[in-house]
Amino acid sequence: MDYKKYIADKINVAGVGSDEIASSITLPPNSQMGDYALPCFKFAKVLRKSPVAIAEALAADIIPDDVISEVAAVNGYVNFRINKDGLSREVIQKIFEEWQNYGGSSVGAGKTVCIDYSSVNIAKPFHIGHLSTTVIGSSLYKIFKFLGYNAVGINHLGDYGTQFGKLISAYKHWGNRDEVQNGGIHAINDLYVRFNNEADEQMEREAREYFRLIESGDREANELFEWFKSLTLEYVKKIYERLNVHFDSYAGERFYTDKMAPVIEELKQKGLLKESNGAQIVDLEPYGMPPCLILRSDGASLYATRDIAAAIYRKKTYDFYKCLYVVAYQQNLHFRQFFKVLELMGKEWAKDLVHVAYGMVSLEDGAMSTRKGKVVWLEDVIAKCVEKAYAVINEKNPALENKDEIAEKVGIGAVIFGALYNNKIKDITFSYDKVLSFEGETSVYVQYTCARAMSVIEKSAGYEACLPDSIEPVEEEFEVVKALAAFPDVVLDAAEKYEPSYVARYAVDLAQKFNKFYFDCKILTAQSGVKNFRILLTKCVLRTLENALGLLGIGVPDKM
Repeated sequence: MDYKKYIADKINVAGVGSDEIASSITLPPNSQMGDYALPCFKFAKVLRKSPVAIAEALAADIIPDDVISEVAAVNGYVNFRINKDGLSREVIQKIFEEWQNYGGSSVGAGKTVCIDYSSVNIAKPFHIGHLSTTVIGSSLYKIFKFLGYNAVGINHLGDYGTQFGKLISAYKHWGNRDEVQNGGIHAINDLYVRFNNEADEQMEREAREYFRLIESGDREANELFEWFKSLTLEYVKKIYERLNVHFDSYAGERFYTDKMAPVIEELKQKGLLKESNGAQIVDLEPYGMPPCLILRSDGASLYATRDIAAAIYRKKTYDFYKCLYVVAYQQNLHFRQFFKVLELMGKEWAKDLVHVAYGMVSLEDGAMSTRKGKVVWLEDVIAKCVEKAYAVINEKNPALENKDEIAEKVGIGAVIFGALYNNKIKDITFSYDKVLSFEGETSVYVQYTCARAMSVIEKSAGYEACLPDSIEPVEEEFEVVKALAAFPDVVLDAAEKYEPSYVARYAVDLAQKFNKFYFDCKILTAQSGVKNFRILLTKCVLRTLENALGLLGIGVPDKM
């Protein structure tokens, strides 16, 4: 049962629909206040009464029944208590019926969501700055799939630009094929850094010429470019595999080379292109933005040109319901500009383009520059987290089997969770000690809680647990039940707000409530009926935590 909807259907506020009322119902910060609460402050303007008076009038109109056991008005809120037996029974049955799909739904059936994330640059290694776009996008991909959408993961590769001319020039001057083949992405990056440190004007001209040769289809230049690209993809796919990240398309900037001319022609036909100092622009000053540069004075395209072409292609190819771009907040203006250009072109679906902005992530020593070689490679961060996870696990449980495999799940989980726990727009300073703590708001804490639940279930093997005829949960048990009941709403909210942190925070909250229940209530030594309920509750917690962590891309070890 959707309890929020059930409550909302019993409330009549003139001019406010049942769905809007249901969306306003929250969980009180203190369980002593009730199981659900409706704040009445937003109704004051409509009803022209104080929130306190509104709450009192609404509470007086609601008669308790088999579902709602108690209603009370308190300081502008209507607080509700739900029948504990009914809610407990329903939640447990629902989880066991849906199991791996618990928390999911078919709300997105028939709708496609394109998600553009990670978007690595060819010939440059992953650095820690790529972490957020990669794991936020990957989590959104999993969340939308869980809700029945056809999710399309797109890695919009950075495979276009003069930097590839620079790389070819550097390779021609200083490169060795065997060394680059064996050194892979890092050997390529060393050449790129060396070019930027040592290149003179002649090499800069040479680089521009090599890029022109790539664009014009020169065989040698394109063979070198494709080689660099294959080495890059071989490298990044290994990292994606460790992070449990998937893509359906690797169509990058270069893919749209032949798709830009029709865009430019359409802009001309619709009178949107204007000349400015030899360049071609779309004037956005009437909309409070600087002009959107479409073609440089030398006729070269820009990011906006390719992004407009990509958006049109994606709409034609996927007919998306939404198209998300998981890109740092520094690019806010760029997305506002090219979204507006598409709107001016008459693309009514431009309203379905969404910039999912996020903050920066770094280590304690600050920002990075690939050009200067001052970077922190993501593979090194992952390796260090896994190494530290192994050391912590070995110290806590030296006799544990499969420590390497467990350390991999714990270390990778710490990397992902460290980037997803906070609201995505916040800047993050990554701390190894913090993300690998067994206490506090970490994936390690949640994984350890799962291992604890597994241990309880393992010890109950052979005991046929079933729902007792009557359930009268104590406070610690009912807090767990209510947390379990909230999971489907949390997943929906995470999708609607494009905010995986909702799922991460939920996992910590459920783990905390389960641990309080675990320490305060006997499980395996309880009386038969109570024992039945508590074992089932433990199984439900484990399944829900596994589902939540799965949406973040994090695995669960059997033991820790």
